[in-house]
Amino acid sequence: MRGVSSSRSTLSRIALGALAGLLAGFTALAVAELVAGLVRPAAGPVTVVGGAVIDRTPAAVKDFAIRTFGENDKAVLQLGILGVLVLLALALGVLALRWRRTGAAGVLLFGIVGTAAALSRPDSAGLADALPSVAGAATGALVLYVLAGRADRPSTAPDVRPTGVWNRRGFLAAAAVTTAGAASAGVLGRYLTGRRGQGAVASRGSLALPAPASPAPAVPASAQLKVAGISPFTTPNRDFYRVDTALVVPKVDAGTWRLRIHGKGVARPRTYTLDELLARPLVERDITLTCVSNEVGGPYTGTARWLGVPLAALLREAGVRPPSKGGAADQLVARSVDGMTLGSPVEDVMDGRDAMLAVGMNGEPLPFEHGFPVRMLVPGLYGYVSACKWITDIELTTFDAYDPYWVKRKWARRAPIKTQTRIDTPKPFGRPDSGTVTVAGVAWAQRRGITRVEVRIDEGPWQDADLAAQDSVDTWRQWSYRWNAAPGGHNITVRATDGTGAVQTEERARTVPDGASGRHSVFVTVP
Repeated sequence: MRGVSSSRSTLSRIALGALAGLLAGFTALAVAELVAGLVRPAAGPVTVVGGAVIDRTPAAVKDFAIRTFGENDKAVLQLGILGVLVLLALALGVLALRWRRTGAAGVLLFGIVGTAAALSRPDSAGLADALPSVAGAATGALVLYVLAGRADRPSTAPDVRPTGVWNRRGFLAAAAVTTAGAASAGVLGRYLTGRRGQGAVASRGSLALPAPASPAPAVPASAQLKVAGISPFTTPNRDFYRVDTALVVPKVDAGTWRLRIHGKGVARPRTYTLDELLARPLVERDITLTCVSNEVGGPYTGTARWLGVPLAALLREAGVRPPSKGGAADQLVARSVDGMTLGSPVEDVMDGRDAMLAVGMNGEPLPFEHGFPVRMLVPGLYGYVSACKWITDIELTTFDAYDPYWVKRKWARRAPIKTQTRIDTPKPFGRPDSGTVTVAGVAWAQRRGITRVEVRIDEGPWQDADLAAQDSVDTWRQWSYRWNAAPGGHNITVRATDGTGAVQTEERARTVPDGASGRHSVFVTVP
């Protein structure tokens, strides 16, 4: 019986140690959240460590995460970091039962990791960004040192009281105080973080977009097919895809936002406020954007009505000339407030297409997730070389002189969007009824347009689909095909022909380094 009692006492002691480690970790994160609310929300340890992980992750792994988790990839990363922290906190708590100082030092080590990550971020504000990690780790180490001592201190209770009762009661009392303090710090940190973003929210809410000097032509009524399951021609803001590396969506106050244009071949550098941009003639255009991480048949493409300032006009006023006219710079590097850099060919930006600094999306100011107050977009190029969100700096340089963020990670420097088409209905592994089945979807080849879509059932001949009206060469085009479906399993494949006469290739390629290729197909079973 004495052996059983001893085993229970040991397990109880280990449980208290693990709890001490968990509370120390919770306290460290809560205090860090509080300090980040005072300093800068983006300097929180989970955010900076997550950003550092993203920066150092190989392109193929990033691509896998986007394919597997979609727009939830950032949440999965953050949960993964928190899960690792929980396991390590439990281990350090048990370790601290015997070696208190070693356990506390282990917590301090996390502060060093967080500090290094904070200072390495491209948007780092310097030593101030290290404060959340330092303060959180120091507080967590102190908490673990104290709680581990409580959990392991010999009982001083009178002999009439069973050994260990005082330990557990004293530990639980200290743990309760720690929990309350940490929770209060976390709540206050969240409150301060929310307050810091209120100015940005208010500035967006009060922003009235001016009427465009060049309105978008009306979308032809026949551009939208009346087919259940097909993607709408215009993608609502709430459904528009989001792929970026920002773990915390930047909330930029429109009143303090600035854009600087400078660099090689810029005769007249300039810094603009948002009001100065809005006072210029604005253009409105329907443009389809596509992410380079979009697999064949994938969801990362969408069409919106964008309102913005023509980018070529701003560059010409600054004295910039494209390379074809003797310009010194062939690359435009756009920088975001979070430090992201994207490189676009100057020639493409200034060749007459509707490249713009967008301020509006589908009739409202840009949502924060899509770049408020200003983002860049260049029709015909994948987003990673053209669609800088939260833009704050434009530098003219050369491809030889500078590699932007994604190029450093083995993606291509130049990335025109490839011709693609997608089957929206029927869905993969669907079970449509026999008889007439409408196969439908969208096709895109920005800057070239779509002139033909063909459908093949199993290994049969290619059959022409019916095309909806084309809005412009910068938008996708809907199509449909009426199929007389017979019972059995069938493979449906689709291909498109662009405005140059080039047929979509059947050669399969992954997204890295310059976008996926191949033909989309779905397998269905007709009962």
